[in-house]
Amino acid sequence: MFIHAVPDNRGKKNGYYCSLVESKRIDGKSVHNIKYSFGFISSDRLPYLKAAFNEGDPLEIFENEVRRLEKKTNSNNGSKRNHGKKES
Repeated sequence: MFIHAVPDNRGKKNGYYCSLVESKRIDGKSVHNIKYSFGFISSDRLPYLKAAFNEGDPLEIFENEVRRLEKKTNSNNGSKRNHGKKES
């Protein structure tokens, strides 16, 4: 089982809709079965949720997730695009 996090593309944009998902194969195809829906989780709380429910070392999962979110946040802040508009 693992946490499936889908980014919020409307409104708040600083969080994810999360579900606890079981993955298995049926007739050679991957099938996800949702066990529990957590609803909207802010991006600063997501590493704790993943560390609690994903398989593996919780501390390692937490640290990797924090680094991934920091990297994503830093890359979004540094690359502002003006979409073809002239700067004045």
